[in-house]
Amino acid sequence: MGSVMDRFRLDGQVAIVTGAGRGIGAAIALAFAEAGADVVIGARTEADLNEVAESVTAMGQRCEVVAGDLGDRDGMARLVDAAVNGLGGLTTVVNNAGGSMPTAFLDTSEASFDAAMRWNVTTAFNLTQLAAPHMLEAGRGSVINISSSAGRYASRGFVSYGTAKAALIELTRRMAVDLAPRIRVNTIAPGAIETAALGAVLTDYRIRQSMEAATPLRRIGEPDDIAAGAVYLASAASSYVTGELLGIDGGIISSNFDMGLPDL
Repeated sequence: MGSVMDRFRLDGQVAIVTGAGRGIGAAIALAFAEAGADVVIGARTEADLNEVAESVTAMGQRCEVVAGDLGDRDGMARLVDAAVNGLGGLTTVVNNAGGSMPTAFLDTSEASFDAAMRWNVTTAFNLTQLAAPHMLEAGRGSVINISSSAGRYASRGFVSYGTAKAALIELTRRMAVDLAPRIRVNTIAPGAIETAALGAVLTDYRIRQSMEAATPLRRIGEPDDIAAGAVYLASAASSYVTGELLGIDGGIISSNFDMGLPDL
């Protein structure tokens, strides 16, 4: 019987990570490489991706870079092609790309609502559907959807983003049933993570203090916190886990960010 730590290794795996130029996606790609996986990384900005790729190859792992707008099905197909033809197969998909700017409900347009659903949910559906046949051919697979605590806890200003991330959680449950037993599908719901986007807000120390005070663990999360959870869900350590939501959020039971929107 091997060491329990061996179950967290990703040797022989090939993973696609979207939104991997920086922040959570970059941290996941680097953590996967450290655990032994080869990776395909996708995002809009090629310079960011190349920097991540250099770190991956420095660890002795292979990396394929797919830059550009990957929001449609053709973009998802480019990622799958890079994995299968460039790295020889596909075992893991991390649907990390997504996002939407917070907006008051009455100021939210139909177009922005639709865009949030497409960018956060439809992209995950498309990439998973395109990747599934190749994971089935490999005899195993893990899909990890990066949702958000905003998909679990309601707060003002997040009708588009929160609804989309809640839909991604439900998509996870449905795909987990459809793709069992050979492909596992799980969700990570991060809390407040200090990426470049949130970092711009946290420069106001009052906001930082307020968010930390509303978090039981009394700190803002880091991308590596999410990456560690992704390694677990991609590895044999979680081989009996599917259709689940892993909250990595400092223990919050409600939103810890208040936009200060007044009553209507």
